[in-house]
Amino acid sequence: VDDVAKLLQSFDRLVDQGHTLLIIEHNLHVISSADWVIDVGPEGGEHGGYIVAAGTPHQVSQHATSHTGAALRSFYEQHNAMPAKKAVRAKKVSRS
Repeated sequence: VDDVAKLLQSFDRLVDQGHTLLIIEHNLHVISSADWVIDVGPEGGEHGGYIVAAGTPHQVSQHATSHTGAALRSFYEQHNAMPAKKAVRAKKVSRS
């Protein structure tokens, strides 16, 4: 978990500097820390490739058919916590 905490701190620093991150991840600590989750599935390979759910980690955890949502629900129950509601970070787009 220490490595994950360091990784999340690095992500936060990058976002605070104005960078946008697109992360493909299976670690539930990382997923639950995301501002937005796009769950692609429902399975892998030829049985996947569809957007099953999209939203905040909490919204995805409430999705009835999402495998990621079910895993997040279990994660939140095991840690006796629901995801913290994050303030939406203002985005400033600059053009060069």
